Amino acid sequence: MSTTTTLQQQLDAFKSQMSKQAPPAVMAQVQQHIDDLVNSGLAQQGLKAGQKAPDFKLPDALGKHVELATLLQEGPVVVTFYRGEWCPYCNLQLHAYQQILPQITAAGATLVAISPQNADHSLSLAEKHALTFHVLSDAGNRIAHQYGIVFSLDEQLRSLFTQIGSDLPSFNGDTSWEIPMPATFIIAQDGTITFAHVDADFTRRLEPARLLAELAALTK
Repeated sequence: MSTTTTLQQQLDAFKSQMSKQAPPAVMAQVQQHIDDLVNSGLAQQGLKAGQKAPDFKLPDALGKHVELATLLQEGPVVVTFYRGEWCPYCNLQLHAYQQILPQITAAGATLVAISPQNADHSLSLAEKHALTFHVLSDAGNRIAHQYGIVFSLDEQLRSLFTQIGSDLPSFNGDTSWEIPMPATFIIAQDGTITFAHVDADFTRRLEPARLLAELAALTK
């Protein structure tokens, strides 16, 4: 990621490009979905700084289980929940986080990315974007539910997603049509969340610079 271009600028540029390519009716439907989710207040139900982070033990892209409690023995953990490899905004975010992985590691922390997609799609994502951090599968959004960030797509959006090739049941291996709101948590070694960022607008993500600043504040 260029040092002169923020992640949000990249996301905004992609959104602008999509608005020129996709049918106006589709863009209007997606924007209405974003507005409805933002106005619902669901993002405020996510876990907050000061609360204990639920432990998890989830498989990575190769089937190896990764446990939060074990990672915390080594240092703080950054947990970011994303929607899936079908989401270009998620891919831009994860690529940006890969770029700052050396700084995250230098701070003594571990980065973990979690989505409800199955291991095959997690492996595809990790290989496609050369991700070297943990990419975990949260079947049925079990852990995402514990972090308070899950919602279900309505019938109109399910139809739209299927039309554009984002058939969530095939990606996630269940028929719930549930996905997590993009969220990033920094967890101290005692299991306490020290920073939480949950956004109902999937076109907005936590900036890498802010993530590093919050991590530095924890580890100084």
